Amino acid sequence: MEKILIREKKDNIEILTLNDPKKLNALSEEMLSSLEIAFDEISKDKEVKVVIIRSSGRPFCAGHDLKQMQLARQTKDLGKQYFSDLFKRCGRMMISITKLTQPVIASVDGIATAAGCQLVATCDLAIASSDATFGVNGVNIGLFCSTPMVALSRNISKKKTFEMLITGDFLNASSARSAGLVNNVVDPRDLNAETFKMAKKIAAKLSAAVKVGKEAFYNQSEMDLESAYTYTAEVMAENMLFNDTSEGINAFLEKRTPNWPDN
Repeated sequence: MEKILIREKKDNIEILTLNDPKKLNALSEEMLSSLEIAFDEISKDKEVKVVIIRSSGRPFCAGHDLKQMQLARQTKDLGKQYFSDLFKRCGRMMISITKLTQPVIASVDGIATAAGCQLVATCDLAIASSDATFGVNGVNIGLFCSTPMVALSRNISKKKTFEMLITGDFLNASSARSAGLVNNVVDPRDLNAETFKMAKKIAAKLSAAVKVGKEAFYNQSEMDLESAYTYTAEVMAENMLFNDTSEGINAFLEKRTPNWPDN
């Protein structure tokens, strides 16, 4: 059997490929387990500087595995606790993406719906093919996308988020970029190349600065304005004292490339 999550490294970039196209790359229990293991291992791998999440086949991810969920629902000994655990587990997996020190890029082709759209919204960056579409359309089957809206509402405006949630309507790639859900839209033939171009650009930065920057980005976003400035001032002060930051400043002033040991 083929692995439902393919992992490979290209230099200091780790690529995770959702590889269950017959199930539309759904976030089944097995897929969640594979992603949880991958993120845990990546968090301990100092050689990895950037993570890319992509898919095999045209669907990026169709959300939770509805057939698996229906089977669980029809099993007498499984009820609310099963679903509560499932959705909380998915939430923890999403949080682990933001907790990674490495930036995570979603490379999206085809449909990203419900928890699949949540996955895109959770990633730090996203590049989409012009064929990609995005939706939180659970309302169409009577299941409001309550957990996906957590990530989505932190990416785009509240009114646009609620419109998508309450109507089940999809965004095309261009609208997703305008709304702020994805960073860039490219020709499907260029998706992999453009994703790696961004990943390599990030990988060339000082890892220590990227690490503190990503952590500070998410921490300050949940603070009030005054607290955010107080917190980030301390973060920048600590960052300023890094020896490699001093080297970066000297290199800039001397118009040369920084000599960083991890690059």
